[in-house]
Amino acid sequence: MTTAPVPAPATVVERLRTSTRDWHDALEATPFASAMIAGTLPVERYVGQLAAYRVVLSALEGELARVTESSADPVWSADLGKLPVIERDLAYFASLGTVPGSWAAEEGEAFAADVRRLAAASDLPALLGYLYVMEGSTLGALYLHPYVTAAYRLPGTDGVAYYTSGDRDRWARFASRMNQALADPEVQDQVVAAARGAYRHTAAITGALSVGLSPPSPSPTPTPVR
Repeated sequence: MTTAPVPAPATVVERLRTSTRDWHDALEATPFASAMIAGTLPVERYVGQLAAYRVVLSALEGELARVTESSADPVWSADLGKLPVIERDLAYFASLGTVPGSWAAEEGEAFAADVRRLAAASDLPALLGYLYVMEGSTLGALYLHPYVTAAYRLPGTDGVAYYTSGDRDRWARFASRMNQALADPEVQDQVVAAARGAYRHTAAITGALSVGLSPPSPSPTPTPVR
């Protein structure tokens, strides 16, 4: 009798993708996302998202740099930082006199507070779960950036530097780092739980930015492939 081969255990990125798919799909169905694709999202709300994410990235990237300073963590490195590109976008809109709405400011601060809490506990697996969500958001943004560029008539990468900061090669390198460093199933459990928590925060930001917008159309929209 031939023994069936034992399937290889799922990698952490496979587990993260499967375990957060419900959150990912829910975010795509929000009025904020639908208005962005329709070209009807007020620019103040788009800039409001950038402003909220700036608060989150400032905390996350700063705390990851501090927590990993003496641990030689194989995942986080400065090349993953996105704070400078989102600040470039915000500076561009500021030069046009566009002030970000305050809809999501409180939710962005809550997200950042959770980052600092995890860092204070030296909970690196959880911080990497948060990093997975923020890194993945820019891979999905590659699908959205043409809609943003067209809606606000943006030249080149002005105003969309954050939305064009991810690509498949970058994602493959990041996923490889995650998979190699986080092979322990118990550690993976921590990363997955944290990623779902990060998605809750992201949903709170998007929910705040959706208030008062028309509900999404019932017709399906293409799903970006990670």
